[in-house]
Amino acid sequence: MSDIVETPIVKPIAAESAAPSLLGLIREDIGCVRSRDPAARSEIETLLTYPGIHALIWHRLAHRLWIRGWRFPARLLSWLGRFLSNVDIHPGAQIGHRFFIDHGACVVIGETAEVGDDVTLYHGVTLGGTSWSPGKRHPTLENGVVVGAGAKILGPITIGPRTRVGANSVVIQSTPPDVTVVGIPAKVVRPEFTHRRTVGRIDLDHHLMPDPVGEALSVMLDRIEFLEAQLAHVRQKVRQGPPPPAPINGCEVDPTLTQGAKQ
Repeated sequence: MSDIVETPIVKPIAAESAAPSLLGLIREDIGCVRSRDPAARSEIETLLTYPGIHALIWHRLAHRLWIRGWRFPARLLSWLGRFLSNVDIHPGAQIGHRFFIDHGACVVIGETAEVGDDVTLYHGVTLGGTSWSPGKRHPTLENGVVVGAGAKILGPITIGPRTRVGANSVVIQSTPPDVTVVGIPAKVVRPEFTHRRTVGRIDLDHHLMPDPVGEALSVMLDRIEFLEAQLAHVRQKVRQGPPPPAPINGCEVDPTLTQGAKQ
């Protein structure tokens, strides 16, 4: 299986075709927090104290203005949300149901980014563009994606459903579903058939992330140990000297004669 594969860009996940109510979306955003953050004790506490929720509420309002053609008021409202929450979400970004930004600090989501349902971002995540050209230039996150702190996902790529992106990774290519990617640039380190699954919940056990660098170093150390053992065996043979010559026709050969012949 290749590390990261290109997958076609899919239709917008968070499309407005269903036109869910604004209040219903906000209720879902607040309600999903307790299932993903053990520190959340009640919905009223979540609403009042979580900057990620505040940023999302401002974005939901600004996005409604944006899709109705009120671009400047939408940008102004988005700026106010960024000023109050330290989360920068462009009003043109399409965000699905039950979106959660944990800790809500220094997250950046670009204009053409698309985020599916049940997606979780941690602080410092960037969904950025890689082109000056208009059109699709930001990533698409499909349903159930979890992005670790400080990760950067760049360009018009697609992150497959239920993919986990390790902290501080830089993803510049599309990924298949149900994998874990880490590194700079990000590589698949846990393919689909070994991916940990949780029934009805999002996998948030980040301590179970694999360590590809540590595994590579472990293989190198095992190889070095094997080569050192071989070298010690060769040195021992050299110190012991050559074996005595074999007898010829049942008669032993004088070693001094063979040494003289070699000289």
